[in-house]
Amino acid sequence: MRLAFGCGRRPLEIFSTTTIHLHKQQQHQRQHHLLLSFSLPTSFSLSSSLAKLLFFSTSSRPSSMAAEDSVNYGFDRPEMFSLSLANTVDSYDRHVFLCYKNPESWPSSVENSDADPLPKLLASALKARKDDIPLKTRLTICGGCNGTECSDGDVYIFPEMAKYRGLKEADVDAFVDDVLVNGRTWASQVPETLVGAYVFVCAHANRDKRCGVCGPVLIEKFKDEIGSRGLNDQVFVSACSHVGGHKYAGNLIIFGTNAEGKVTGDWYGYVTPSDVQDLLDVHIGKGEIIEKLWRGQMGLKVEAPEKEVSKPLTENIQEKTLEKSEETGNEVKESTTGCCQGPNAVSCCRDETVANGEVEEVNLKKTTEGPCKKGMVCLPDWAGKWEQSDLLMAAAVVGSVATVAVAYSIFRRSA
Repeated sequence: MRLAFGCGRRPLEIFSTTTIHLHKQQQHQRQHHLLLSFSLPTSFSLSSSLAKLLFFSTSSRPSSMAAEDSVNYGFDRPEMFSLSLANTVDSYDRHVFLCYKNPESWPSSVENSDADPLPKLLASALKARKDDIPLKTRLTICGGCNGTECSDGDVYIFPEMAKYRGLKEADVDAFVDDVLVNGRTWASQVPETLVGAYVFVCAHANRDKRCGVCGPVLIEKFKDEIGSRGLNDQVFVSACSHVGGHKYAGNLIIFGTNAEGKVTGDWYGYVTPSDVQDLLDVHIGKGEIIEKLWRGQMGLKVEAPEKEVSKPLTENIQEKTLEKSEETGNEVKESTTGCCQGPNAVSCCRDETVANGEVEEVNLKKTTEGPCKKGMVCLPDWAGKWEQSDLLMAAAVVGSVATVAVAYSIFRRSA
Protein backbone atom coordinates (compact mmCIF):
# COMPACT_ATOMS: atom_id res chain seq x y z
CA MET A 1 0.00 0.00 0.00
CA ARG A 2 1.39 3.38 -0.98
CA LEU A 3 1.18 6.16 1.56
CA ALA A 4 1.74 9.86 0.99
CA PHE A 5 3.01 12.21 3.68
CA GLY A 6 3.28 15.95 3.50
CA CYS A 7 6.70 17.46 3.87
CA GLY A 8 6.65 21.16 3.23
CA ARG A 9 4.81 22.04 0.02
CA ARG A 10 5.61 18.83 -1.87
CA PRO A 11 4.31 15.40 -0.83
CA LEU A 12 6.73 12.50 -0.31
CA GLU A 13 5.54 9.09 -1.45
CA ILE A 14 7.10 5.96 0.05
CA PHE A 15 6.01 2.34 0.44
CA SER A 16 4.97 0.78 3.73
CA THR A 17 8.14 -1.38 3.69
CA THR A 18 11.18 0.74 2.86
CA THR A 19 14.94 0.42 3.02
CA ILE A 20 16.92 3.54 3.79
CA HIS A 21 20.62 3.75 3.06
CA LEU A 22 22.48 6.26 5.14
CA HIS A 23 25.91 7.41 3.97
CA LYS A 24 28.28 9.32 6.12
CA GLN A 25 31.82 10.25 5.20
CA GLN A 26 34.24 11.86 7.62
CA GLN A 27 37.32 13.72 6.54
CA HIS A 28 40.49 11.56 6.43
CA GLN A 29 38.60 8.41 7.46
CA ARG A 30 37.33 5.65 5.29
CA GLN A 31 33.72 5.94 4.19
CA HIS A 32 31.21 4.11 6.37
CA HIS A 33 27.93 2.80 5.02
CA LEU A 34 25.11 2.39 7.46
CA LEU A 35 22.14 0.24 6.44
CA LEU A 36 18.87 0.34 8.33
CA SER A 37 15.66 -1.51 7.40
CA PHE A 38 12.32 -0.93 9.04
CA SER A 39 8.56 -1.11 8.34
CA LEU A 40 6.45 2.03 8.39
CA PRO A 41 3.11 1.98 10.13
CA THR A 42 -0.06 3.20 8.39
CA SER A 43 0.25 6.56 10.16
CA PHE A 44 3.74 8.09 10.37
CA SER A 45 4.98 11.60 11.20
CA LEU A 46 8.00 12.26 8.96
CA SER A 47 9.01 15.49 10.68
CA SER A 48 9.53 13.95 14.14
CA SER A 49 10.01 10.18 13.99
CA LEU A 50 12.24 10.11 10.93
CA ALA A 51 14.36 12.95 12.29
CA LYS A 52 14.93 11.03 15.53
CA LEU A 53 15.76 7.89 13.57
CA LEU A 54 18.35 9.68 11.45
CA PHE A 55 19.99 11.26 14.51
CA PHE A 56 20.24 7.95 16.33
CA SER A 57 21.66 6.09 13.33
CA THR A 58 24.38 8.62 12.50
CA SER A 59 25.51 9.55 16.00
CA SER A 60 26.02 6.15 17.63
CA ARG A 61 28.62 4.83 15.16
CA PRO A 62 31.25 7.63 15.44
CA SER A 63 31.24 7.39 19.22
CA SER A 64 31.93 3.65 19.07
CA MET A 65 34.69 4.29 16.54
CA ALA A 66 36.31 6.84 18.85
CA ALA A 67 36.23 4.37 21.72
CA GLU A 68 37.79 1.68 19.52
CA ASP A 69 40.58 4.03 18.40
CA SER A 70 41.30 5.01 21.99
CA VAL A 71 41.73 1.38 23.00
CA ASN A 72 43.89 0.41 20.02
CA TYR A 73 45.83 3.61 19.33
CA GLY A 74 45.05 6.15 22.03
CA PHE A 75 45.70 6.64 25.70
CA ASP A 76 43.96 3.38 26.68
CA ARG A 77 46.10 1.09 24.53
CA PRO A 78 47.80 -1.79 26.40
CA GLU A 79 51.36 -0.69 25.59
CA MET A 80 51.04 2.58 27.50
CA PHE A 81 53.73 2.86 30.21
CA SER A 82 55.09 -0.58 29.32
CA LEU A 83 58.58 0.67 28.39
CA SER A 84 61.20 2.79 30.11
CA LEU A 85 61.31 6.35 28.75
CA ALA A 86 64.59 7.73 30.07
CA ASN A 87 67.38 8.19 27.51
CA THR A 88 65.29 7.23 24.49
CA VAL A 89 66.44 10.34 22.58
CA ASP A 90 69.61 10.37 20.49
CA SER A 91 72.11 13.06 21.40
CA TYR A 92 71.90 16.26 19.33
CA ASP A 93 72.60 19.96 19.77
CA ARG A 94 70.16 21.99 17.67
CA HIS A 95 66.55 21.62 16.51
CA VAL A 96 65.17 23.31 13.40
CA PHE A 97 61.41 23.44 12.77
CA LEU A 98 60.00 24.34 9.36
CA CYS A 99 56.39 25.52 9.26
CA TYR A 100 54.62 23.82 6.37
CA LYS A 101 50.94 23.14 5.73
CA ASN A 102 49.13 20.94 8.31
CA PRO A 103 49.42 17.40 9.72
CA GLU A 104 46.56 16.06 7.63
CA SER A 105 48.42 16.88 4.42
CA TRP A 106 51.82 15.47 5.42
CA PRO A 107 52.77 12.18 3.76
CA SER A 108 54.52 9.51 5.80
CA SER A 109 57.95 10.97 5.01
CA VAL A 110 57.27 14.62 4.32
CA GLU A 111 60.98 15.49 4.19
CA ASN A 112 61.43 13.15 1.19
CA SER A 113 58.22 13.88 -0.69
CA ASP A 114 58.48 15.21 -4.25
CA ALA A 115 55.08 16.81 -3.74
CA ASP A 116 56.51 18.93 -0.92
CA PRO A 117 59.60 20.63 -2.38
CA LEU A 118 60.39 23.05 0.47
CA PRO A 119 60.81 20.41 3.23
CA LYS A 120 62.68 18.13 0.85
CA LEU A 121 65.10 20.86 -0.24
CA LEU A 122 65.85 21.88 3.34
CA ALA A 123 66.37 18.27 4.45
CA SER A 124 68.66 17.62 1.47
CA ALA A 125 70.71 20.76 2.17
CA LEU A 126 71.18 19.79 5.82
CA LYS A 127 72.32 16.33 4.80
CA ALA A 128 74.71 17.66 2.16
CA ARG A 129 76.31 20.13 4.60
CA LYS A 130 76.27 17.79 7.57
CA ASP A 131 80.04 17.77 7.96
CA ASP A 132 80.19 21.57 7.72
CA ILE A 133 77.55 22.29 10.36
CA PRO A 134 79.30 22.60 13.75
CA LEU A 135 76.26 21.47 15.75
CA LYS A 136 74.41 18.19 15.28
CA THR A 137 71.10 19.41 13.90
CA ARG A 138 67.65 17.82 13.62
CA LEU A 139 64.88 18.92 11.26
CA THR A 140 61.18 18.55 12.04
CA ILE A 141 58.13 19.91 10.23
CA CYS A 142 55.51 21.85 12.18
CA GLY A 143 52.12 23.00 10.96
CA GLY A 144 48.69 24.33 11.66
CA CYS A 145 49.74 27.96 11.25
CA ASN A 146 46.96 30.50 10.96
CA GLY A 147 48.99 33.17 9.19
CA THR A 148 49.43 35.42 12.24
CA GLU A 149 51.77 33.64 14.66
CA CYS A 150 53.37 31.67 11.85
CA SER A 151 53.06 30.96 8.13
CA ASP A 152 54.40 28.40 5.69
CA GLY A 153 58.13 28.85 5.29
CA ASP A 154 58.78 30.19 8.79
CA VAL A 155 61.74 28.58 10.56
CA TYR A 156 62.22 28.14 14.33
CA ILE A 157 65.73 27.40 15.64
CA PHE A 158 66.52 26.13 19.13
CA PRO A 159 68.45 26.68 21.40
CA GLU A 160 69.12 29.98 19.61
CA MET A 161 65.44 30.91 20.20
CA ALA A 162 65.39 32.50 16.76
CA LYS A 163 62.67 32.72 14.13
CA TYR A 164 63.04 33.51 10.44
CA ARG A 165 60.00 34.22 8.32
CA GLY A 166 59.12 33.16 4.80
CA LEU A 167 61.88 30.80 3.67
CA LYS A 168 61.51 30.12 -0.05
CA GLU A 169 62.77 27.19 -2.09
CA ALA A 170 65.32 29.35 -3.90
CA ASP A 171 66.78 30.59 -0.58
CA VAL A 172 67.37 27.24 1.12
CA ASP A 173 71.07 26.82 0.28
CA ALA A 174 71.95 30.39 1.27
CA PHE A 175 69.96 30.07 4.51
CA VAL A 176 71.74 26.86 5.52
CA ASP A 177 75.16 28.31 4.67
CA ASP A 178 74.64 31.61 6.50
CA VAL A 179 72.71 30.55 9.58
CA LEU A 180 73.49 26.91 10.28
CA VAL A 181 76.99 26.50 8.87
CA ASN A 182 78.61 29.86 9.58
CA GLY A 183 76.43 31.11 12.43
CA ARG A 184 75.69 34.41 10.73
CA THR A 185 72.46 36.33 10.36
CA TRP A 186 70.63 35.40 7.19
CA ALA A 187 71.45 38.04 4.59
CA SER A 188 67.83 38.73 3.71
CA GLN A 189 66.46 39.45 7.20
CA VAL A 190 67.13 39.79 10.92
CA PRO A 191 65.68 36.95 13.03
CA GLU A 192 62.99 37.48 15.63
CA THR A 193 63.85 36.51 19.21
CA LEU A 194 61.50 33.92 20.63
CA VAL A 195 60.18 34.51 24.14
CA GLY A 196 58.22 32.03 26.22
CA ALA A 197 57.73 28.29 25.93
CA TYR A 198 57.15 26.38 22.70
CA VAL A 199 55.42 23.01 22.72
CA PHE A 200 55.54 20.75 19.67
CA VAL A 201 53.20 17.74 19.76
CA CYS A 202 53.65 14.89 17.30
CA ALA A 203 50.38 14.49 15.36
CA HIS A 204 51.75 12.80 12.23
CA ALA A 205 48.84 10.44 11.53
CA ASN A 206 50.13 9.26 8.14
CA ARG A 207 53.35 8.12 9.79
CA ASP A 208 51.79 6.37 12.78
CA LYS A 209 48.16 6.27 13.87
CA ARG A 210 49.04 6.39 17.56
CA CYS A 211 50.35 9.93 17.20
CA GLY A 212 47.45 10.70 14.86
CA VAL A 213 45.00 9.77 17.62
CA CYS A 214 46.84 11.14 20.67
CA GLY A 215 48.39 14.29 19.18
CA PRO A 216 45.28 16.32 18.30
CA VAL A 217 43.69 15.56 21.69
CA LEU A 218 46.78 16.84 23.52
CA ILE A 219 46.96 19.97 21.35
CA GLU A 220 43.33 20.77 22.08
CA LYS A 221 43.86 20.21 25.81
CA PHE A 222 46.92 22.48 25.82
CA LYS A 223 45.02 25.25 24.02
CA ASP A 224 42.12 25.00 26.46
CA GLU A 225 44.41 25.21 29.50
CA ILE A 226 46.52 28.00 28.00
CA GLY A 227 43.41 30.03 27.20
CA SER A 228 41.83 29.55 30.62
CA ARG A 229 45.07 30.63 32.33
CA GLY A 230 45.64 33.66 30.12
CA LEU A 231 48.94 32.32 28.77
CA ASN A 232 48.31 32.87 25.07
CA ASP A 233 51.27 35.22 24.76
CA GLN A 234 53.61 33.01 26.82
CA VAL A 235 53.03 29.40 25.74
CA PHE A 236 52.68 28.35 22.10
CA VAL A 237 51.55 24.94 20.87
CA SER A 238 51.97 23.43 17.40
CA ALA A 239 51.57 20.06 15.76
CA CYS A 240 54.77 18.51 14.42
CA SER A 241 55.85 15.62 12.24
CA HIS A 242 57.61 12.39 13.20
CA VAL A 243 60.19 12.84 15.98
CA GLY A 244 60.89 9.18 16.68
CA GLY A 245 59.43 6.75 19.19
CA HIS A 246 55.79 6.68 18.13
CA LYS A 247 55.32 3.77 20.52
CA TYR A 248 55.67 6.38 23.28
CA ALA A 249 52.73 8.47 22.00
CA GLY A 250 51.65 11.00 23.09
CA ASN A 251 55.01 12.53 22.26
CA LEU A 252 55.91 16.17 22.67
CA ILE A 253 58.93 18.47 23.03
CA ILE A 254 59.01 21.63 25.15
CA PHE A 255 61.56 24.36 24.39
CA GLY A 256 62.13 27.10 26.90
CA THR A 257 64.27 28.30 29.79
CA ASN A 258 64.84 26.00 32.76
CA ALA A 259 65.39 26.89 36.41
CA GLU A 260 69.08 27.68 35.73
CA GLY A 261 68.23 30.04 32.89
CA LYS A 262 69.43 27.65 30.17
CA VAL A 263 67.43 27.05 27.00
CA THR A 264 66.52 23.37 26.84
CA GLY A 265 64.44 21.08 24.67
CA ASP A 266 62.92 18.35 26.80
CA TRP A 267 61.20 15.33 25.29
CA TYR A 268 58.21 13.70 26.97
CA GLY A 269 56.41 10.44 26.18
CA TYR A 270 53.27 8.60 27.26
CA VAL A 271 51.70 12.01 27.83
CA THR A 272 47.94 11.98 28.46
CA PRO A 273 45.48 14.89 28.73
CA SER A 274 45.65 14.60 32.53
CA ASP A 275 49.38 15.42 32.37
CA VAL A 276 48.94 18.76 30.60
CA GLN A 277 48.33 20.71 33.81
CA ASP A 278 51.53 19.34 35.37
CA LEU A 279 53.54 20.18 32.27
CA LEU A 280 52.28 23.76 32.44
CA ASP A 281 52.70 24.11 36.21
CA VAL A 282 55.89 22.15 36.85
CA HIS A 283 57.92 22.15 33.65
CA ILE A 284 56.94 25.47 32.07
CA GLY A 285 56.04 27.26 35.30
CA LYS A 286 58.96 26.14 37.47
CA GLY A 287 61.47 24.86 34.91
CA GLU A 288 61.56 21.43 36.53
CA ILE A 289 61.61 18.02 34.84
CA ILE A 290 58.72 15.58 35.25
CA GLU A 291 60.75 12.40 35.63
CA LYS A 292 58.05 9.80 34.98
CA LEU A 293 57.38 11.16 31.47
CA TRP A 294 60.85 12.40 30.55
CA ARG A 295 62.57 10.85 27.50
CA GLY A 296 65.65 13.02 27.09
CA GLN A 297 66.93 16.48 26.27
CA MET A 298 68.47 18.43 23.43
CA GLY A 299 72.16 19.04 24.09
CA LEU A 300 72.41 16.36 26.74
CA LYS A 301 75.72 14.53 26.44
CA VAL A 302 75.91 10.87 27.39
CA GLU A 303 79.39 10.34 28.81
CA ALA A 304 81.19 7.18 27.76
CA PRO A 305 82.42 4.97 30.62
CA GLU A 306 86.04 5.60 31.59
CA LYS A 307 88.54 3.16 30.15
CA GLU A 308 90.61 1.18 32.65
CA VAL A 309 94.24 2.26 32.57
CA SER A 310 96.41 -0.67 31.53
CA LYS A 311 98.96 -1.74 34.11
CA PRO A 312 102.51 -2.99 33.52
CA LEU A 313 102.91 -6.71 32.97
CA THR A 314 104.87 -7.27 36.20
CA GLU A 315 102.20 -5.47 38.23
CA ASN A 316 99.44 -7.62 36.75
CA ILE A 317 101.42 -10.79 37.58
CA GLN A 318 101.87 -9.68 41.17
CA GLU A 319 98.16 -8.88 41.52
CA LYS A 320 97.11 -12.24 40.07
CA THR A 321 99.53 -14.03 42.41
CA LEU A 322 98.06 -12.20 45.39
CA GLU A 323 94.49 -13.00 44.31
CA LYS A 324 95.34 -16.66 43.88
CA SER A 325 96.92 -16.77 47.33
CA GLU A 326 93.89 -15.08 48.92
CA GLU A 327 91.54 -17.59 47.29
CA THR A 328 93.50 -20.55 48.67
CA GLY A 329 94.22 -18.96 52.05
CA ASN A 330 97.99 -18.92 51.46
CA GLU A 331 100.30 -16.26 52.75
CA VAL A 332 102.48 -14.57 50.16
CA LYS A 333 106.02 -13.76 51.15
CA GLU A 334 108.66 -11.79 49.39
CA SER A 335 110.83 -13.66 46.94
CA THR A 336 113.96 -15.16 48.44
CA THR A 337 115.58 -15.72 45.09
CA GLY A 338 116.77 -13.34 42.45
CA CYS A 339 116.57 -12.87 38.71
CA CYS A 340 119.17 -13.43 36.11
CA GLN A 341 119.29 -11.38 32.96
CA GLY A 342 120.24 -12.87 29.63
CA PRO A 343 120.52 -11.43 26.15
CA ASN A 344 118.00 -8.80 24.92
CA ALA A 345 117.21 -7.80 28.52
CA VAL A 346 115.10 -10.93 29.04
CA SER A 347 115.46 -12.74 32.34
CA CYS A 348 114.17 -15.91 33.86
CA CYS A 349 113.15 -15.46 37.47
CA ARG A 350 111.96 -17.99 39.96
CA ASP A 351 109.95 -16.77 42.95
CA GLU A 352 109.15 -19.02 45.83
CA THR A 353 105.98 -18.79 47.85
CA VAL A 354 106.01 -20.53 51.19
CA ALA A 355 102.63 -22.00 52.09
CA ASN A 356 101.89 -24.83 54.52
CA GLY A 357 105.44 -26.11 54.23
CA GLU A 358 105.18 -26.39 50.42
CA VAL A 359 107.03 -24.43 47.78
CA GLU A 360 104.87 -23.15 44.90
CA GLU A 361 106.24 -22.17 41.51
CA VAL A 362 105.35 -18.65 40.37
CA ASN A 363 105.12 -17.68 36.71
CA LEU A 364 108.30 -16.69 34.99
CA LYS A 365 108.46 -13.01 34.38
CA LYS A 366 110.52 -10.50 32.40
CA THR A 367 112.47 -7.75 34.04
CA THR A 368 114.82 -4.97 33.06
CA GLU A 369 116.63 -4.86 36.40
CA GLY A 370 120.44 -5.30 36.77
CA PRO A 371 122.43 -8.27 35.47
CA CYS A 372 122.65 -11.67 37.10
CA LYS A 373 124.26 -11.32 40.51
CA LYS A 374 126.62 -13.60 42.32
CA GLY A 375 124.96 -16.45 44.12
CA MET A 376 121.95 -16.52 41.81
CA VAL A 377 120.90 -19.45 39.65
CA CYS A 378 120.85 -18.06 36.11
CA LEU A 379 119.29 -19.70 33.10
CA PRO A 380 119.92 -18.89 29.44
CA ASP A 381 117.40 -16.81 27.51
CA TRP A 382 116.02 -19.70 25.47
CA ALA A 383 115.30 -21.71 28.59
CA GLY A 384 112.93 -19.04 29.84
CA LYS A 385 110.46 -20.03 27.14
CA TRP A 386 110.32 -23.65 28.33
CA GLU A 387 107.80 -25.10 30.73
CA GLN A 388 109.05 -26.67 33.97
CA SER A 389 108.26 -30.18 32.72
CA ASP A 390 110.33 -29.54 29.60
CA LEU A 391 113.33 -28.48 31.68
CA LEU A 392 113.07 -31.56 33.89
CA MET A 393 112.83 -33.83 30.86
CA ALA A 394 115.88 -32.22 29.26
CA ALA A 395 117.84 -32.58 32.51
CA ALA A 396 116.88 -36.25 32.70
CA VAL A 397 118.01 -36.87 29.14
CA VAL A 398 121.31 -35.08 29.73
CA GLY A 399 121.82 -37.04 32.94
CA SER A 400 121.10 -40.32 31.20
CA VAL A 401 123.56 -39.55 28.42
CA ALA A 402 126.20 -38.58 30.95
CA THR A 403 125.64 -41.81 32.91
CA VAL A 404 125.99 -43.92 29.77
CA ALA A 405 129.15 -42.04 28.81
CA VAL A 406 130.72 -42.58 32.23
CA ALA A 407 129.79 -46.28 32.24
CA TYR A 408 131.22 -46.74 28.77
CA SER A 409 134.44 -45.00 29.76
CA ILE A 410 134.87 -47.30 32.76
CA PHE A 411 134.16 -50.32 30.59
CA ARG A 412 136.87 -49.33 28.10
CA ARG A 413 139.46 -48.91 30.85
CA SER A 414 138.70 -52.27 32.37
CA ALA A 415 138.79 -54.07 29.06
